[in-house]
Amino acid sequence: MDKSSALEYINQMFPNEASLSGVEPLMQKIHNEIRHVDAGILAAVRQQSNSGTKAKEDLAAATSAVEELMYKIREIKTKAVQSEMMVQEICRDIKKLDFAKKHITTTITALHRLNMLVSAVEQLQVMASKRQYKEAAAQLEAVNQLCSHFEAYRDIPKIIELREKFKNIKQILKSHVSSDFSSLGTGKETEETNLLQQLSDACLVVDALEASVREELVNYLCNRELTSYEQIFEGSELAKLDKTERRYAWIKRRMRSNEEIWKSFPPSWHVPYRLCIQFCKKTRKQLEDILENLKENPDVGTLLLALQRTLEFEDELAEKFGVGAQSRDLVNEIEEIGKGETTSHNVSDIRKKYEKRLAAHQESGNEEKDGHKDLSVPGAGFNFRGIISSCFEPHLTVYIELEEKTLMENLEKLVQEETWDIEEGSQNNVLSSSMQLFLIIKRSLKRCTALTKNQTLFNLFKVFQRILKAYATKLFGRLPKGGTGIVAAATGMDGQIKTSDRDERVICYIVNSAEYCHKTAGELAESVSKIIDPQFSDGVDMSEVQDEFSVVITKALVTLVHGLETKFDVEMAAMTRVPWGTLESVGDQSEYVNGINMILTTSIPVLGNLLSSVYFQFFLDKLASSLGPRFYSNIFKCKQISETGAQQMLLDTQAVKTILLDIPSLGRQTSGAASYSKFLSREMSKAEALLKVILSPVDSVADTYRALLPEGTPMEFQRILELKGLKKSDQQSILDDFNKHGPGIKHPPITLVVPAAAAAPVVTSPASFELVTSREDVLTRAAALGRGAATTGFKRFLALTEAAKDRKDGPFRKLFNVLREKNKIK
Repeated sequence: MDKSSALEYINQMFPNEASLSGVEPLMQKIHNEIRHVDAGILAAVRQQSNSGTKAKEDLAAATSAVEELMYKIREIKTKAVQSEMMVQEICRDIKKLDFAKKHITTTITALHRLNMLVSAVEQLQVMASKRQYKEAAAQLEAVNQLCSHFEAYRDIPKIIELREKFKNIKQILKSHVSSDFSSLGTGKETEETNLLQQLSDACLVVDALEASVREELVNYLCNRELTSYEQIFEGSELAKLDKTERRYAWIKRRMRSNEEIWKSFPPSWHVPYRLCIQFCKKTRKQLEDILENLKENPDVGTLLLALQRTLEFEDELAEKFGVGAQSRDLVNEIEEIGKGETTSHNVSDIRKKYEKRLAAHQESGNEEKDGHKDLSVPGAGFNFRGIISSCFEPHLTVYIELEEKTLMENLEKLVQEETWDIEEGSQNNVLSSSMQLFLIIKRSLKRCTALTKNQTLFNLFKVFQRILKAYATKLFGRLPKGGTGIVAAATGMDGQIKTSDRDERVICYIVNSAEYCHKTAGELAESVSKIIDPQFSDGVDMSEVQDEFSVVITKALVTLVHGLETKFDVEMAAMTRVPWGTLESVGDQSEYVNGINMILTTSIPVLGNLLSSVYFQFFLDKLASSLGPRFYSNIFKCKQISETGAQQMLLDTQAVKTILLDIPSLGRQTSGAASYSKFLSREMSKAEALLKVILSPVDSVADTYRALLPEGTPMEFQRILELKGLKKSDQQSILDDFNKHGPGIKHPPITLVVPAAAAAPVVTSPASFELVTSREDVLTRAAALGRGAATTGFKRFLALTEAAKDRKDGPFRKLFNVLREKNKIK
């Protein structure tokens, strides 16, 4: 314990004078503890002293025992050496006897085997001369085994003599076998009943000889069998593309007629299999020459018929020799296109399967460079599929051109016959031409996959891309267009899109059809990537086509919004014609509000029923982005608004707001109604704020404007003063005071401009200059929305493309305000 702790302890024990009586007992207790500790220390010191003496004694005893053990070990080692020398002396003569016995045994065995080898060679010579193939085959095996025992005695004259004699006997057997097999196919096998049995025994001899003998014999038989084939189908009337089927008929007949003969060969030789491989290689070479020597493009029908028969023949060979028939998985993949069901979980399995097929095809290609690959057993490395038909691949361009021409003609026919309407009771609301187009594409894909899955299929996929892009163009061209030309400009209809009720339905059908094509094109690409050879699968992509249909969808929905805007033109114009400055009382909502309600109640239920929730929400967002700012700006187009007129207009504004907020329920789609209502309420509240500014007294109008419309501009403020009916002289003082205190958001100062003046205001603010110079960026965004998006007017584009973060005080809104003020002043 430190000093401070000791003092605290003492103070706790003796807090007052009365407690000092316990000092003596405490001191006595402490002294007793000290004596107890001292006694324990003394006992421990004594014990340690006794233990040290005993440890020294134990160490000395252990050292003595170790020395005694080392002495005994040395003594044992000496006796062991003496014992080993004694054993070696005893066994010296026994080892000599063992070596002698081993040499005698080896000599006796070698002489016995030599005797057997001499006898076997003599017997084999007799069998060879008599053509006793079955016995000779067994004797050959025995002689080969005996010769293997004399590899260490190759230089001994007797062994050399026997080996040379054995070599001559094998040559004689080989000559006899070749002579006998040469009679095959000459008709002797039918005259001599035992000839096939003799040849079957000869095969045993061939197996007993070197492997090269069997290879040479099989090649000889196959080449001799195919000699007549080359003579018949090379350089004659049959050497034409339209006679391809007769080639396969010829080999099938030969296989049937020689079936009994092939049975005489051991199954391990695979003679029919080897014969078919040689036939396929020769046929491929001849067909390549025929295709290369064609002066003009081959007839598509002839080319496809030859290819079809070739594929059927390859399938027959593959099934016959164990490769198996083609799976139906590919057909199922094509059938799933356009059904909305995904089979992505099978992608890895199918890809692995086709990687194996590609590897097998590559091995079969390497066999042409290495003839020894032909010895592989059927189904274990050689793939008949593609061995002949692949030579057609470079010449199928005419087929692809025909497919493209047919698809284009069908596309034109489908578009011409399209009624641009949906049968009653249809659930998907998709144009029939869209579904029919993909049915035609699926049939074309089936035809191609039945022929090839390589470069030609990839080229056909490119055709599909062009066809779908062309269809997207057709859908785009069917959308209603805005007014153009001198008449449209003179009537103020330039860029405006007029849509009837039927036009609106057609636009919805186009949106749904484009969405169907977008989805089905992706499924088509996925299916083709599973079917096509893996080396082309990376290039199978429909993203560009899907982008085309996305552009159609966006443009269609924007057109739909523009069409409704055009319908509102009459009501907006009617709003400006109302004598707001002379109204005497506030009544029910104005007639133009009823007109707006009629337009929406007529169109929105139909659109909500036809469009999906995603696209209907997109339509609502665009519509809200358009109608809110348009209603706000339309107030400025009125001539003059009295207090009563402002109150009536405020009532109308609230009615319009209620009508617009009811649009999701009209369309029976309320999934995104919350965000739509929030944005629309914010946009319409600006119009309400504007009317409240107009209602405010003249002396507080500037403060009210700054409070309710902080993002307002001096140009708008001047226009508000005009709407209130103030004279020019009264306006100037209010404007000076407004410029002096500044608006809610800093804008360039403005002076009163006489309407007759043609000069534009001088804008010196750097911020305004930056806004104006950014107009090119805005136009770039307009072009990105799709073809024709910028033709509807810069003002309308701004209303449609403002992002949520730019709707209140972003650069697009500021630029719009500056340009609008500039146009008003002009």
